[in-house]
Amino acid sequence: MNISFSKSAIEDLKGIKAYYLEQGVPQIGKDFVVAIIEHIETLTTHPDIGRIVPEFNDKLIRELIYPPFRVVYLRDNKSIKIIRVWRSERLLTLADK
Repeated sequence: MNISFSKSAIEDLKGIKAYYLEQGVPQIGKDFVVAIIEHIETLTTHPDIGRIVPEFNDKLIRELIYPPFRVVYLRDNKSIKIIRVWRSERLLTLADK
């Protein structure tokens, strides 16, 4: 199964790194991003491992939890698109495109 990242998901990952850099602990940000990507890679063999996102209740919009982050993805028959990497305490909203 092919995995791709939306522009917003890439910006989210950059934001994670930037936040921890600002906090003076850049290695934590780098480690988080690496661990999140490794977690996402499990979707290649287990695309339905994530739960349905409660805010949308659509079986094609799913999420993996990597505390304290939610990795939201759109699944179809042949591919997965990572949409957002969101702090779990934030209410999820998706841009139109």
